[in-house]
Order: sequence, then C-alpha cells, then structure tokens
Amino acid sequence: MATTLAADRPRLWAPARHRSFRLLWTGQALSLLGDGFSVVAFSWITLSLTGSTLTLGYVLAFQAVPRALLTLVGGTLGDTWSTRTLMVASSWTRAVLMATVGAAGLTGHLTVWMLCAAAAAFGAVDAFFQPARVSILPSVVEEDLLAPANALLGAGARTAAIVGPAVGGVVIALTQAPVAFLVDAVCFALCGVCVARIRTRPRTADTAKSAPAAAGPSLGARIREGVTFTLRDPRLRTIVALDTAVNFCYAGPFTVGFATLADQVLRGGSATLGVLNGALAGGAVLGTLVGGAVGGRPRVGLLVAALAGWLGAGMAVLGLAQSTPVVIATVLAMGFAIGYQGVFGLSWIQRNIPQDVLTRVVSVDMVLGYAAAPLSLILCGALAGTGHLALFGVVAVVLAGTGLAVLGSRAVREMR
Repeated sequence: MATTLAADRPRLWAPARHRSFRLLWTGQALSLLGDGFSVVAFSWITLSLTGSTLTLGYVLAFQAVPRALLTLVGGTLGDTWSTRTLMVASSWTRAVLMATVGAAGLTGHLTVWMLCAAAAAFGAVDAFFQPARVSILPSVVEEDLLAPANALLGAGARTAAIVGPAVGGVVIALTQAPVAFLVDAVCFALCGVCVARIRTRPRTADTAKSAPAAAGPSLGARIREGVTFTLRDPRLRTIVALDTAVNFCYAGPFTVGFATLADQVLRGGSATLGVLNGALAGGAVLGTLVGGAVGGRPRVGLLVAALAGWLGAGMAVLGLAQSTPVVIATVLAMGFAIGYQGVFGLSWIQRNIPQDVLTRVVSVDMVLGYAAAPLSLILCGALAGTGHLALFGVVAVVLAGTGLAVLGSRAVREMR
C-alpha cells in the first residue's frame, strides 16, 4: 500500500513542475480567496450601515443575479477571445472595484446604493472569469496531466473557499469592514499579475481566440450554439445533469439541512454545524487529491452513476441518523465522492470537447448550477418545516433517479 501511494505521488504533483500551471493555481486560489473575502465584507458592511437583513439580501442578490445572467456571455466570449485575457481583465477590474468600495468606506462616503452597484458590477465581471478559469487548463498542461491538474486546482479552490471567509472575518474583527475590501483588492490584483504571466501551449483552435471575429454569428447565435451543443450530446447532458443535482444538494441539504440536523436532531448547535461543514469540505479535498493520484481514464459514466447513488444513499442516512459520529462519517464520505468524481468528470469535458466551444459548455454547466441553488434553498426550506426526514428523503429520491437514468444510456456508461 505504501509503495503504491509513493508511486502515485509524482503523478499527482507532476503538473506543478510547469511554471504556467503554478501561476494558474496561484491566480485561481487568490481569486477564490478574494471571492470569500467579498462575501464577508459585503455582508458585514451592509449590516453595519443598515442593520437590516432584508437590505443584505438585496445586496447579495445584486451580486448573484448579474453573475448568473452573464455567465453564458462570458463563456461565449471565452470561445472567441483569449481566456487568459478575460481572466486578467476580470481580475484587475474586480481589484479596482474592491479598492474603490474600501476607500469610500474608510472616508465615510459609502452608501447602500453604492454597495448595490458595486455588488452588481462585481457579479457581472466575475461571470467572465469563472468559465475561463476552467477552460484554460487544456492549453496549460498536456492532456495526460488533466486529471492531476484538476485535482490540484480543485483542492486549492476548496481550501480557498474555506479560508477566504474565515480570514475575511478575522481582518474585519481586527480592523474594520472597509479594510477587508482593500485586502480583497490586493488578492484580485495579484491574481491578474499571475494569470498575465501564464504562457499557454500553442493550439490550432486557440489562434482564433486572439481577437474578436470580424464577421460571423452574433453573440446570441453563439450562445444558442453552445447550449445546443451541450444538450445534443447525451454524455454531456448526463454530466451537466449530475453537476446540477450536486449543486442542488450543496445549496439546500448542505445548508438548510445541516442547520436543521445540528439544531433539531443532534442538539449540538453552531459547533456541530461547523463540524459538519468542515467534514464535507475535508472529504471533498481528500477525494480530489486521491482522484488526481489515481489518475488514468476510468469509465466516467459509471462514476457519474455511482456518485448519484452514493449521494442518494448518504441523504437517506442523514434523514434517518440520530448519532453525531454517524452523520459526520456520512458527510465525510459524501464529500470524498464529490471530490473524487469531480476530477474525472471535469477532465473528460476538457479532453473531449472542442476548444472552440469548451468555454460555452462550461458556462452552460455553471448557469444550471446557479439556477439550481435558489430552487434548492426554497424547496429545502419548505420541507424542513415538516421534518428533516422529508427534506433528505426527497433529495435522495431525486439522486437515485438520476443514477438510474445514467445507467440507462449505453453511450454514457462507456464514457472514458
């Protein structure tokens, strides 16, 4: 066992030997760290200014809605222009936005409407970064390194998502909320510097990305083409459907559901809620790293079906369990499965989708995830009123149905 793990380590860390990959990893981590800062900073400064949770909801909505609406646009431009250029422009624009908000806050000129405008602009600009950060990877590392590269990027992203809000909260506690925006600005500026120094590998398809097309289909037509391409391929439809289902599970069951479990079933309060979230994140990081270490090209379709079934079984256990250790172990196992399958699912997309439509496919996947989140929160919030068993039971049935549908397609089962 020890020998096997030792042999796997060089493969997992192989992408880190490439300077451009190290720059991409650092840039993505800084960007996601900044995202975590921004959530805490926007939330805290809004409450400090108004004391109204309703106003906080408005501010966060102003950020979320433009991001969801413009992600398809960002993905379409990423298939026309340089993904690296889009990432750099987005990072530096977000740095300017955060620095402006921080300066206005420190000088006492910040208003709620300024916060709403800044949040909307932030969400709009972020919509151009997110699809590009996924689709740039095949031009940074060789095809046989996609799985370990995605594992390292995924582990860094999940860690940054945990550390960002925590560090943001510490900064605000030690200083004041506007300072967090300034730290946020530094993160995005450094991200732009890192990404600007990436040297992508020459690809025939990338030559068309150096500038906007002088003539050709309209933006709307290219968006429709990306959506059609995604929905026409049964394999892509399956991966996107599973990603949407997983996002559905994250948003409602892993927020409303966890809170309900911690408070009403396990009687552990906020400490138990923190442990559950930590177990989910820790399991996902571990699964991501193991997936990168294992490597190879497993049957992704079977992994997709297995993940849906595994998560469905996990939801059923959470609905029935009364013991804190059992719940934590179940959550840890669910996080591990999400991280493990994610490495191979994303690598399959990057390896099999033509470069001239890859970013659009990624953006379709992201938009559906954005749409699933609020629906999940609303549904799980309603179901939680009738009991946690109903909440987790409905989600378990949805996931079980997803897994069976995946197994029903031969083309999907044979995906590698």
